[in-house]
Order: sequence, then C-alpha cells, then structure tokens
Amino acid sequence: MTLTQGTHRSRGSGRGPAASIGIGVAAGMTAAAGLLFGRKVATISKVGKGHPLKHRALDLAAGAMQSKYPLDAMSTYLNGFHMYADDMGRQVEATHFCIHLQHDLHQCVIFDRNAPDARLIGIEYIISEERFRGLPEDEKRLWHSHHYEVKSGILTAPGIPDLAEHAYFEDLVTTYGKTFHTWQYDRDDFPYGIPQLMMGFTADGQASDEMIQARDDSLGLSTSGKRENRADIPMPDVAPGANAWESGRTVQTRIEETDFKR
Repeated sequence: MTLTQGTHRSRGSGRGPAASIGIGVAAGMTAAAGLLFGRKVATISKVGKGHPLKHRALDLAAGAMQSKYPLDAMSTYLNGFHMYADDMGRQVEATHFCIHLQHDLHQCVIFDRNAPDARLIGIEYIISEERFRGLPEDEKRLWHSHHYEVKSGILTAPGIPDLAEHAYFEDLVTTYGKTFHTWQYDRDDFPYGIPQLMMGFTADGQASDEMIQARDDSLGLSTSGKRENRADIPMPDVAPGANAWESGRTVQTRIEETDFKR
C-alpha cells in the first residue's frame, strides 16, 4: 500500500519540462487575452460615457463577442499630413491604420488621431509604382507620390524602432496614394458634405512648420531626425501623371444632379 501511494504521488507531481512550459504558455495566453479584453471594455466604456445604458450594454456585448477580421488585420500605424487637392492652405494631420492587402496594394482607414474617440475622416489606397504607371491618365490625376513624405520625415510609423521603420519606408518611398477625406474636420465638427480628394506634399516649405511641430510634440517624434535617418534612401523619380496639382490645374469632387435610372 505504501509503495502504491508513493508511485501515485510521483505520477501526479512529475510533470516534465515540456508540460510545464505548455502550462506556462497557456496561462500567459489566458492572462494576455484577459488583459486585452479588459482594455477593450475600458475603452468602450470610456467612449460610451453619456450614451444611454442600453446602447452601452450593446456596445460592450458586441466588443466582446463579435469577430472583426478586417480591423484585426490592420497591422501598420502611420502618421502624416494631407492637403486638400484644390487648396494647399488647408492642411490636416492624418492617422492611418493599414493592411498590406496584396503585394502591390495597401488599404488604410484614416482618423484624426490615435485615440479611442478618434474621428474617422477618410481612406487611402497605396499602390506600387508599377501599378501606378499602368493606370489610365485620368485616373493618375487622383494619385499623389510618397517620395517627399518619406524622405522629409513627415510620414512616420510611431512606436517602432528606427531600423524597422527605415526598412519599411525603403519600400514605401516609391509608392503612390489615392486619398479621400469624408470629414472636413479642419472646418466642421460634423461630417458634412461629400468626400474630398486629398494630396501629399512634394517639397520643403509647403507643409506648415507649426503643424509638424505640434505633431512631433504630441507623439514624441523628431521629423528632422527622421529626415536625417532616411538620407540614404534613394530619392525616386516621380512617374508622370501624379501630383496633378503641381501643373496649376487640379481635380476635386462636386455634387452633380442627374437623372435617376429605373
């Protein structure tokens, strides 16, 4: 009886290293999942202040139970600036969350800042130079280059090491973007009107120094430092047709009344 009991105790307490590691990993994953869930609940609760109790309860339930695959796939956070395609004087900060959808296509949702209650202000598609060169000429007028935004340091990927950011922008410097803002938040506190075509800066002296400095102070960045860090990235030649506004003529969206087809 004594031998049997001793053997039983040995089996119960004799987990091997692999089993112990597995239990530790499982416990760590459970803790991490609990932490993420807690953060999500706290965020939803913060944003929902002032909402009816019913709406807050529904938001909390949806946040906990629903899968949101497109949002989960957004892997890259970029911060930069856009100007309205027909007015360089109207310049706004733009916080992008992007997914590398295809080898030559990124898609991004844009907010006014990186915060739980940020306003959704637009979208951007980013494509390779090869794909841009194959676009129809009229389509090219909607696109802007990223060469200056990358080389100048005004386009950033906050929170990642300089080495990783540098490698990312080595590829992004040759790309082109098509951007529409759906909320003119520099002018209105509500998303009035129709989407507006936006463009990127292409030379020094265009973007507001005060706007850049305010962004740098807010995010703890140095645009000048990033510019110096990216000095070794080759400056590409801009493909013809991009940055249409540089010609003195541009395009912008307008509302047009038309017949309804049945």
